[in-house]
Amino acid sequence: MIKDYAGLAVKNLKRRGLRSYLTLLGILIGITAVIALITLGNGLRTAVISQFGISSTEVISVQAGGVNAFGPPGSGVTNPLRLEDVEAIEKLNGVERAVRRNIPTGKLEFKDEVIFGVIMSIPDGEDRKFVYEELNINPVEGRLLKDRDIGKVVLGNNFLTEKAGLSNPVKVGNKVRISDKTFEVVGITEKKGSFIFDNVVHMNENDLEALAGYGDKVDLIAVKIKDKGEIEKVKEDIEKLLRERRNVEEGEEDFEVSTPEAELETVDQVLGGVQAFIVLIAFVAIVVGAIGIVNTMTTSVLERKKEIGVMKAIGAKNSDIFFQFFIESGLLGLVGGIAGIFFGIIIGFFGTIGINSFLGSSASPKIDLILIFLSLIGSFLIGSIAGITPALRAAKQHPVKALRS
Repeated sequence: MIKDYAGLAVKNLKRRGLRSYLTLLGILIGITAVIALITLGNGLRTAVISQFGISSTEVISVQAGGVNAFGPPGSGVTNPLRLEDVEAIEKLNGVERAVRRNIPTGKLEFKDEVIFGVIMSIPDGEDRKFVYEELNINPVEGRLLKDRDIGKVVLGNNFLTEKAGLSNPVKVGNKVRISDKTFEVVGITEKKGSFIFDNVVHMNENDLEALAGYGDKVDLIAVKIKDKGEIEKVKEDIEKLLRERRNVEEGEEDFEVSTPEAELETVDQVLGGVQAFIVLIAFVAIVVGAIGIVNTMTTSVLERKKEIGVMKAIGAKNSDIFFQFFIESGLLGLVGGIAGIFFGIIIGFFGTIGINSFLGSSASPKIDLILIFLSLIGSFLIGSIAGITPALRAAKQHPVKALRS
């Protein structure tokens, strides 16, 4: 029976031609916006996370606050962290390791060209292994730095191309001058899709200390915890410890202790605001589409009075007439939903590629099959609900009056 209703509905929609297609626009635009929004949101979230290296759920970042300028963590602060802070944090219960990181900016020269960028310190021993694992860096050419390497650096992936700001690619074995000292390039890291890590210079801690002379100053402390289930407790312990060491009251901290979850929450809040705005637009479009379906189906009832009269005269029940128009309106919504999903996926796919190109990231477009299924069901229901009133009006037609019209 439903198959027969659907067959008749398809024929009627084809017969109305352009009017049917125009009716689909509201639903199409709304579903397109929803699908494209979710796909782009997922791609943007992945791209943003890759830019700032939000990865491990077991590592807490600690940095000083104050007069921060645009630059690496710890730059421009009035009261920097010290090496003693690292040692004190490492003694806390729940902390497995606390690693000092220094991230100054420097001048790099290669073949008479000069650029300015970020240099990251690489510690010795077990701390080196931890940093490599946390940053998830691997060489695409050459090797990573080792203990006792002197006068050697590893560069980010963009140095293989012009993206780092140099017109000539840097290869393993080339010599570069950093802050007027010569270093040999022993490795190039794999692409991470991050404007920070793909442009960074990795240098052993001793070399960087000799170059920058930062003494016991610390830009960032990476804290690995023993149990990720206690990350909030360890975070509170670190904050309490630093308040005591820096003699500041709660609420007046001149430092920041952040967890990966908090960083992700910040990203999600920003994206959530954008998503809420787009969802509002999509909702308005869907409402307009539903009103369009109501108008189209109401007009269809008026145009097909004689057809309704004939159907009733040969034995069709009110329920038969109702379901005929009900399914027809639902089919309008479903076709609009299918078209919206198609265009939404295309926009999401190419939009994610555009985000990657703009940010230099490598986020992959993700197609949410559950979202597609729910969109199909939703578009059919929206169309069906919008068609209830016209369908009831059609079902209540008196057969004699309908035949005389």
